[in-house]
Amino acid sequence: MGPDPRVLQREADGKAIGGACRYALRGIEDCYNLNAKASKTAIFAGWKDMDQYMRDNKMEGQAPAPDKEEKEPVAAARKPPPPKEKAAEAKPKPADKTAAKSEKQ
Repeated sequence: MGPDPRVLQREADGKAIGGACRYALRGIEDCYNLNAKASKTAIFAGWKDMDQYMRDNKMEGQAPAPDKEEKEPVAAARKPPPPKEKAAEAKPKPADKTAAKSEKQ
């Protein structure tokens, strides 16, 4: 029946990660550290394939964006919204009602 499709997909993902790291001018060690869940052998295979492709076609890589700029907006977007006041807290308490009535009179 052949190999499990999930294994083939993980292998393909690892190769894609390695190729992207090479194009982004990242070292192979940095690529391993940034993608700890991916297979190191697949990352290396993708990195090596992209390296050969770039050399054959005389391509220059593209420097990655700084990590700090990428992480700050993401962290700001993940902040939970401030808690909303409950309807029970918004209504005056019974003791407050009597004080409000005496102020009206």
